[in-house]
Amino acid sequence: MKFPSLVLLLAIFASSLLGHTGEVIQTTARILGTIPDGTPPPPAPPKQEYVILNKDILRTTSQQQGGRTVTIRKIKPIDLPLPPPPAEPVPSETDAAFAARIAEYGEIHPRNELLFMGATVYRSKDSPPRTLVRYWPQGNRGTVSFWSSADFALIAGGINSFVGGAGETHSILMGWGNVDIERLSEIRAKAGKDYVVPEIPALPAGPATYQIIGNPPPAEDLIPIQSLHDLYNSNLAELTTAYQGREQARLNREAELKAHPPQPKDITLNYWRTEKPAPAKGAAK
Repeated sequence: MKFPSLVLLLAIFASSLLGHTGEVIQTTARILGTIPDGTPPPPAPPKQEYVILNKDILRTTSQQQGGRTVTIRKIKPIDLPLPPPPAEPVPSETDAAFAARIAEYGEIHPRNELLFMGATVYRSKDSPPRTLVRYWPQGNRGTVSFWSSADFALIAGGINSFVGGAGETHSILMGWGNVDIERLSEIRAKAGKDYVVPEIPALPAGPATYQIIGNPPPAEDLIPIQSLHDLYNSNLAELTTAYQGREQARLNREAELKAHPPQPKDITLNYWRTEKPAPAKGAAK
């Protein structure tokens, strides 16, 4: 079966954005939030340390475990705060009232669809990267597979959520990896095995495009795919710079861990035991 042409795919995509009157309702896709560039988040505020006074320590034992000292201390009982009172029961409402509330919420808060994707980026010294992507639309509508000329390594860590071309909101959950074709071929050859390179279609140079494998999916499933490519093309410089920053941060973390491997830290465990008074004679236990 031949792949559908890009013109056909774009025609299907455009038709999906038409309202009942034929008016185009397409909006400009945009990335939500910032593009992660490897900058570490601000440090978390220090946790409040609970200090046990020496006069409240009843017994102390210590032992070595895994290169660290574990100290166990029996202390005087601590008055813990009372648990919060149970919440007031929510008055029941009719199904019609509940449905109305849900509908009102849906009008104010657009639906956020989670995109489940898997991407394998094939790299070769003789050609630009090509990505094989599998996408599982919500609603158990099967699997959509396509080849893309976009480097999905830039998308995987750079775009967490976005607004698509039809105004819908998406969050991405993607597992991905790189395949170095020459290196993997050498490894397989040393093991006496052949590496069969997948048949990668000829995608045009220039802005990133994609080609569906097999029958084209429903038009609604093409909208997030096209939106991702629009975002990739319009933000390629920022996505590339951010990816380089994330990679440099990863290398720095690996070097830091190699030079200063984490050492086991000593820990202290505090406990106390409370004795319940014996029930009065004849009282229920």
